[in-house]
Formats: sequence, structure tokens, C-alpha cells
Amino acid sequence: MAKTAKQKAKKLDKKGRRKFTFSVILLVLVILAGGCLLASLIFLWTQNEGEQNMLAWLIDLLVNFFLTEDETSNMLLIFWVIAIPIILVILLIVNSLRRRKLKYYRKTWEETARIAVQADREEIKEKEEKRRRTHRFSALGEIEASPRNSAGKAVSSLKDLCERFRRYAANNLRLYYSEAQIREFVASLAVSHIIILQGMSGTGKTSLTYAFGEFIGNPSSIIPVQPMWKERSDLLGYYNEFTRKYNETELLRKMYEANKSQNIYITVLDEMNIARVEYYFAEFLSLLEIPNPELRYLEVVTDKWDDDPPDLKDGRIKLPENMWFVGTANNDDSTFAISDKVYDRAMIIDLDSRTTAFGDGTKEETADISYPEFITLIDNAQRGYEITRRNERRLRMLDAYLIEKFQITFGNRIMRQIRSYISVYVNCGGEELDALDDILCKKVLRKLTYKDLSLMHAELEEAAQYFETLFGEGKMPRCRSFLARANKL
Repeated sequence: MAKTAKQKAKKLDKKGRRKFTFSVILLVLVILAGGCLLASLIFLWTQNEGEQNMLAWLIDLLVNFFLTEDETSNMLLIFWVIAIPIILVILLIVNSLRRRKLKYYRKTWEETARIAVQADREEIKEKEEKRRRTHRFSALGEIEASPRNSAGKAVSSLKDLCERFRRYAANNLRLYYSEAQIREFVASLAVSHIIILQGMSGTGKTSLTYAFGEFIGNPSSIIPVQPMWKERSDLLGYYNEFTRKYNETELLRKMYEANKSQNIYITVLDEMNIARVEYYFAEFLSLLEIPNPELRYLEVVTDKWDDDPPDLKDGRIKLPENMWFVGTANNDDSTFAISDKVYDRAMIIDLDSRTTAFGDGTKEETADISYPEFITLIDNAQRGYEITRRNERRLRMLDAYLIEKFQITFGNRIMRQIRSYISVYVNCGGEELDALDDILCKKVLRKLTYKDLSLMHAELEEAAQYFETLFGEGKMPRCRSFLARANKL
């Protein structure tokens, strides 16, 4: 805009100068022509030696010219007596009009100066606007690649990881968890990037993720969920039109950092169901379903600025592969029920009881494990152990039974989760049937809570007996306990 105004001002200034120059030249020509005519008349009169006054002499000269028969003289007469005066009159009239134009030129120059001043102001304003727009992301641009944590002791296996983590939480932090809870947590990390820790308040839901972050040398980010959260911007922040800055959240900064790092990142959504998870976390849930991690991009801003941080691609940020979202959930009147959509995509860990204190107080070293190394351990576990054919057959029979009696089933997603969970759980030091009992209770039987259980007492009692018949007497305690609780409703 400033450039256009300057060009216009320059054009008007050039036009005004050209018109003024032409007017001056015309005035000079009129003066020269008039002077030449006057000089000619004076010369002719002096040649007549001043015998009569000039007016009488001029009249006599004109009469003699008119009476002559010489054509050349007649032409001179016409030129001097008729053409020259007419030309002079025209020139005088034109010059008079040009003089009026001088006022116009002066106004034009004033307008030119005004436009030039306006152009300068607009240029200054544009520069100020650009300066204010620079670096709308104040913190992201300063984040450098996070160095890999290598201060601890290397991890040899998933079982080694679980045992050392349990000792670290007890001896270093005085946080006590059972072997099964630690195995469930590590196996859940292998199955899904979304984990829900639910149970009574004070059982160590937030502390478990905090302890794991300390153990791997990369502290977990704890984000308290607010009751009014409804959309993605509550997690990622928003662009403030008044300050012309992006209000960056801790999660956005951690996501940006994780994309530049090989460390493992844990983000805790504390009290995640105090707002509706399927609202503010909807886009995360959808993106995590995409098999190719390179296609998981979240929109941060709708446009792109040249000075945006380099790892923001057209205003979008990649959902980091090395970041897990762990939500803590309390089930009381102040919270919302978590939808089936969320439960299907997440792994659930129930922390309903406290574990008795243990340990000898000997400090445990932190773990030196990167994200690629953790994934390698998981891949090796899944390739090295598969669910037994016997339990595969039991699952098919159970699926058919649940469809017939309760009209519930588990699809391909849950079957993939079951296979992956069992493989990793066993490599963490657990038993296959314990893992199957745990995941069937949380991922399959949980679907019964959406039924009217008060009308299904006979069916629930029969189902408990069916589990004992199918898996063996005294087996699958969690599933049978769940059915017993449901039968009391």
C-alpha cells in the first residue's frame, strides 16, 4: 500500500513540473515575439527619420502596403498586421489560463506532499505491524532438540524395566504398587497411546505416572483438566487477536519438544472426566487411530507466517509418536461418564486399593531407555510370544456366548489389543491367563454397564458359571468378580 502511494505521488509531482515548465516557455515566447514586433516597428520608424509621429507613420505604412502591387509586400502585411496580433492575443489568453493553472499546480504539489507523507506513515505502520506480528509463538521457536537421557542404567528387558521401576517408586519415592499394577501399566503403554487410570481418590493414580517420568529421567507433564473444556484449543491454546500472540499451553510446548527428541514423554490429564473427554480430546482420539504416524497432524492455527517455528507444518503440529496421554478418572457425582468410544481406544488400569509398603530403602538407579529402545523391546515381545491356541479357542467361544446372551461382542480393535497386551504382559513377568482375565474384564465385560442389569440377574449368574467352566475352577477372578458386582445392581 505504501509503495503504491509513493508511486502515485511521484507521478503527480512529475506531471506538475512538466506543466509548469511548459507555461514558463510559452510566456518567454510571447515576450520574445512581442519584443521582436516592437523592435521592427521602431526600426522602420527611425528609418523614416521621425518625420511624423509614430501612429501617423504606422497608418501611412499600412496604406502604402495595401496599395502596393507587390505580392511579397502583401504577404508581409498580412503576417505583421493580421497574423501576428492574432497569435499574440491567443498566446496572451493561453498564458492567462496557464497562470490560473499555477494555482492548480500548487494544489497538486500540496496533494503530492500530502500523499507522500501518508505513504511514509503507512510504511511505518506496515513495519510496525510486521514487527508486532513477528514470533507469534514466543516459546516454541526457542525449543531446541532435547538431549537423550543417558544418566541411568540401561534396561535389558521389559521384565527388568518393571522390576526396577517398582523398586524405584518404593525406595526412592515411597510410592508402593503391586507387581500386577506395574505390569499392567507397562503393557498398556505397548497397546495404546491413551491410558485411563481410574479408581478411588488417594490410590496413587497421578503418582504412578509421576514416578515413571522420574524413573526414565524425563518428568511427566501434569495438566489439570478444567470443567469448562470443550474443544482442542483448551489443550493446545489459541491465537490472541489483541496481543497478536499465540497463547501456548504446556501441552503444545511438550508436543513440539517431543517431536525433536528420542525420549519417552508422558502427559497426564489429571481428572480427565471432570469435562467431557470426547469433546476436548476428540481430534486426538481420531488421529491416534491412523496407522501411519506420519499422517497424524493437529491444526494449531489456520494460516502460516514466515516466522513460525520450523516444525509447524502449515500451522499444524505432528502428534508425537513418543508421547503417551494418561488420564486419571474419578467416578463420582462431580464427573462425567467416559463414553464407550474413549474406552475402546484406551487401556484401562483400575487402582482401587493401596499396596502395603515394602523395600529396603536402597536407592534404585534411573533407567536409560529411549523411545526407539522401548519400541524395540515391545516388538520383540510381540514377535516372541503369541496367545496360545487354547485361549484363542476360548475367546471365540466366549464371543459367541456373549453375543447370544447379552448381544455384546468385541471387534478387531479389541482383538488386536488383547493379543498385544498378553504378549507384553507375559514378557513383563506375568501369566497369560492373568493378562486375559484383566483385559477381558476391562474391555469386554465393561460393555455390560450399558445394559439394564437389574433385569439380567439370571443371565449374569449363568455367565459367571460359564467363565468357570470355560477357563477352569477358580480362574478368571476379575471377570467373575465383575459379574458378581453387576448381579447385585
